[in-house]
Amino acid sequence: MKFRNFKMVDYVVFGRGAFDQLDEILAPRRKGDAPMIFFTDHFFQDKPAFAARIPLRGKDKIVYIDVTDEPKTKYVDKVRDELKAEFGEVSGIIGIGGGSVMDMAKAVALMMTNPGSSADYQGWDLVKVAGVYKVGIPTLSGTGAEVSRTCVLTGPTRKLGMNSDFTPFDQIVLDPDLIKGAPVNQQFYTAMDCYIHCIESLQGTYLNAFSRSYGEEALRLCQEIFLHKDKWDDDADEKLMMASYAGGMSIAYSQVGVAHAVSYGLSYLLGTKHGIGNCIVFDKLEEYYPEGVKEFKQMVKKHNIEIPQHITKDLTDEQFNKMIDVSLGMAPLWENALGKDWKEIMTREKLRALYEQL
Repeated sequence: MKFRNFKMVDYVVFGRGAFDQLDEILAPRRKGDAPMIFFTDHFFQDKPAFAARIPLRGKDKIVYIDVTDEPKTKYVDKVRDELKAEFGEVSGIIGIGGGSVMDMAKAVALMMTNPGSSADYQGWDLVKVAGVYKVGIPTLSGTGAEVSRTCVLTGPTRKLGMNSDFTPFDQIVLDPDLIKGAPVNQQFYTAMDCYIHCIESLQGTYLNAFSRSYGEEALRLCQEIFLHKDKWDDDADEKLMMASYAGGMSIAYSQVGVAHAVSYGLSYLLGTKHGIGNCIVFDKLEEYYPEGVKEFKQMVKKHNIEIPQHITKDLTDEQFNKMIDVSLGMAPLWENALGKDWKEIMTREKLRALYEQL
């Protein structure tokens, strides 16, 4: 048996106010006058007080990332080309935001040193050259993007990550103050990405003690926050941030499952955001995760969250087939969920019926 020797984040700092150490953290990573580029969620564009906290030096630049849609390969290539044209080389890229901004930071950092289009690297272990220095700073918690070895991109033909040992961040800064006061619905959808990671990992065929240890702790934290707490407080922010970290680690040595595989098809065709897409799908997966779905519905009810319904009712056969193609292309996810014979279980007809329920 051969075990995966996977790459983890090199440095982690956790704590309230940790963001204010960023200047000190970046200083030894600067290369001459090559700038640090700060990718920031466009949500912060009209919040000058936050921008003022970013430690700009020399030619450093803030680039506001449009997260109206999840990252596309053409957007990654465009930003890479603009940075190369303006600066030639950069010292590093710092992603400050939710999963989409952190995925953009990882992808552009890799494409600063790898030739061609980011679409060429959608898959497993296709990246061959280390990217520039990169830092992840979450302002929403749940996706696990801060610790994962992928950056999920929508390309010309599919939605798939750049999965490689070169993808994880060199440094992450986990500051619970940064996720405080996030919009309630957005916070819930993103947090449920973590909860669903845990359910899929803990019930998957790839599960081992490493994955189980992280997954069980992340699941416990999600249950405490969303089922047992009476109100959202600072403690909830801290625990959600650690749940996201542990949830991301739980799938490093295993995989996600049915909800993610189906959600990828939705996202590719309809542009459904990852967190809410997972919620839309998971809401209908009693057949695969009965206890998890039951608990999920309790969380939805307690927090007065609306899960969109009937979003596929007007789709054509061609559109259904495209979603099915994208979803069935996620072989490791299906194998983790259903075993090596997954193709005999999840037929195109069965997957079509599942999409029709959404």
